Amino acid sequence: MSRRQYAAPRRTGAGEPDDTGCTVLHVDMDAFYASASLIDRPDLRGKPVVIGGGGNRSVVLSATYEARRFGVTSAMPMGKARRLCPQAIVIEPDFTRYSQISDAIMATFHAVTDIVEPLSLDEAFLDIAGAQRRLGRPARIAQWVRDTVADEQGITCSVGVASTKFVAKLASSLAKPDGMIVVPQTEVLGFLHQLPVGALWGVGERTEEALTRLGLRTVADIAHTPVETLRRGLGDVAGAHLHALAWGRDERTVVRETREKSIGSDETFSHDIDDPVVIHRELLRLSDRTAARVRAAGMMGRTVTIKVRFADFTTITRSRTLRDPTDVSRDIYATARSLFDALGLQRARIRLVGVRMEGLVEGEGAAIQATLDEPEHGWRDADKAVDRASARFGAGAVRPAALVRDRSDAPRSPAAAAAQARADVSRAVRKPRPAGRPERPPHPAGGGDDLPT
Repeated sequence: MSRRQYAAPRRTGAGEPDDTGCTVLHVDMDAFYASASLIDRPDLRGKPVVIGGGGNRSVVLSATYEARRFGVTSAMPMGKARRLCPQAIVIEPDFTRYSQISDAIMATFHAVTDIVEPLSLDEAFLDIAGAQRRLGRPARIAQWVRDTVADEQGITCSVGVASTKFVAKLASSLAKPDGMIVVPQTEVLGFLHQLPVGALWGVGERTEEALTRLGLRTVADIAHTPVETLRRGLGDVAGAHLHALAWGRDERTVVRETREKSIGSDETFSHDIDDPVVIHRELLRLSDRTAARVRAAGMMGRTVTIKVRFADFTTITRSRTLRDPTDVSRDIYATARSLFDALGLQRARIRLVGVRMEGLVEGEGAAIQATLDEPEHGWRDADKAVDRASARFGAGAVRPAALVRDRSDAPRSPAAAAAQARADVSRAVRKPRPAGRPERPPHPAGGGDDLPT
């Protein structure tokens, strides 16, 4: 659906909306990452706040509605966001906190029904057909969800109540922020046909331009256009899809929760980097972050994948499948660094790097091959201790020495930063220890500034 916000259409019925048969809820948190970031910063409420990295080449993860009034949107380059809203307050994201809040929200959903289909950390479909006898009518259930999330998490959400997933999701977007829209089955067409074509799920700028060339400006126009005309103008699949949506047809059902297929992090540099030592340090940070998120999800992964994007935006990936699944920061970093070094890039200028864990399995019961010389308390125990410290004192409270910087340092040139990074990483590289001397585990930590997939 287009990112633009449209006004909710007028109801075609009279009296209270009849929610009979409206057994699908779409619940979407309002500016989730921004709202969650302000829970501990109530002094910033009502101000334009942007969540994302501080560099101009970072992207906006989320923004408060006060910042959105200036045109700031998610996925916008941070430099553009600052130009649009110079007074914006930029806050670094805290994905550990976001994940904790998301878990609590999903628990609220599961208290209503076991048929929950998460779309991301902050939104999900709920099939409440089996919950009505216990909890009441759909509108009442939806209001209970809104009240519970607000009371327990201190953030707001918007809910669409309808008989299909498509209409429910559309209704929740039109209800934002902090609202609820019920679309009775008998009023679906009246609801849809008043909307502009850009409101339809899947209509982006190019598709909207194509529809405009055909003289189609509202959903009603699409509905009353022969499907063959739409097929010729938009293609077979898109034409038939939009025609079905325009008549409110959506056969999809709510699918129970599925596990994430991969977890990862990436970082866009403030300037192109050609020093492998700086890249190594970034891979260490991303590996640390990814491992923490894998552990937080109760998972382990077998495949480590790195992504490298060059200055000309050419992007390559490389991966390696390990013998045993792991959630250990040290193992993930060692593999990621080996994959990068094997590229032999010869000082190529790099814009972005990323680390991802794939082939995820449940952490409990995962088969892990022990080694004969493995100490009683090893790297996995160290990682778990760091997770506990991060949960108590905040993400990044404990981290590898190579990632610790003096916050009082003045900004440095790229050359100076590279020299410092080289010194940091050289201190962090471990030399072979004498036989019989036990290893000292490092202190990796979690945190992050990108979305889970």
